[in-house]
Amino acid sequence: MDNEILKRVKGIVFDVDGVLSPSTIPLGADGIPVRMVNIKDGYAIQHAVKHGLRIAILSGARSEAVEARFRGLGISDVIMGASLKLPIFEQWLAKEGLDASQVIMVGDDIPDVPVLRAAAIAVVPADACDEAKQVAHVITDCNGGHGVARFVIEAVMKAQGTWMDDVHAFGW
Repeated sequence: MDNEILKRVKGIVFDVDGVLSPSTIPLGADGIPVRMVNIKDGYAIQHAVKHGLRIAILSGARSEAVEARFRGLGISDVIMGASLKLPIFEQWLAKEGLDASQVIMVGDDIPDVPVLRAAAIAVVPADACDEAKQVAHVITDCNGGHGVARFVIEAVMKAQGTWMDDVHAFGW
């Protein structure tokens, strides 16, 4: 990723299924999907929030557990049930006072493509669909749920000089 663009990043938007959790999701006995999350992604997310990066979750799914997980990491904008993501992304930008040129979108599937196209940097996991890969600026080496958020956040914070910058980096 281009260090000069990363220095201007003020926000990161993540899809959930296939990005923050693996694409294959076990179903609970009640038929409700049970997501897995990556602890290193979680560390990076809460660290980024504490340093003022605006992080948002933009998912088509509806899950109280997912919402609780990401709110627990300090994300206030956990947007679930987003059937059309671009208008919601644009509303989020306006609410936060951001321009798309200051934002990274991380997605993996066809519903993410319009937002991937709109963002300054489009990032997809290694196992993203072909349509998402075609519009991506960066394809990570890792699959969804296996460190995608950590990769993105670490790159941004290192470029901005805020990764491991003080004693608070060593705690949750």
